[in-house]
Amino acid sequence: MSSPLIVLVGPMGVGKSTVGRLLAERLGAGYRDTDDDIVAAQGRTIAEIFVDEGEAAFRALEKEAVTRAVAEHDGVLALGGGAILDAGTRALLAGRRVVYLSMDVEEAVRRTGLNTARPLLAVNPRKQWRELMEARRHLYEEVATAVVPTDGRTPEEVTRAVLDALELKEA
Repeated sequence: MSSPLIVLVGPMGVGKSTVGRLLAERLGAGYRDTDDDIVAAQGRTIAEIFVDEGEAAFRALEKEAVTRAVAEHDGVLALGGGAILDAGTRALLAGRRVVYLSMDVEEAVRRTGLNTARPLLAVNPRKQWRELMEARRHLYEEVATAVVPTDGRTPEEVTRAVLDALELKEA
């Protein structure tokens, strides 16, 4: 197989899964999410992995899932929010169509709220999200071919903006 047609990156709650599925449908391609791959392989949620084994163990699983998905999948691929923390993953994304879906703090808190399924936002979502974005924004931008803001846009509008940014035609 060839490499993914599009790789979506961005913070948790930005809509990578929703937009990814819409893009795949519009492009007549398959959709894959590395978080879903991890959950299926482990038989437990990401939150459970974080609690049971810690973030480092989860990141190792994530790196394996991303490496496998990039090698095997030729459609639309969504990566978990922290996948870009790994230098090897960032190198793997070089030269590929990578879209960073961005959103501001208020939008992020509105979308994710106090979601206990998101272990990195468990205590103070607004503060923790700001800290995560300060640490990650430059990494998302580093790997991105295009940046598409999602604030105040419907998933359909974001999908159209991604297609336009990459100059891709629908199937």
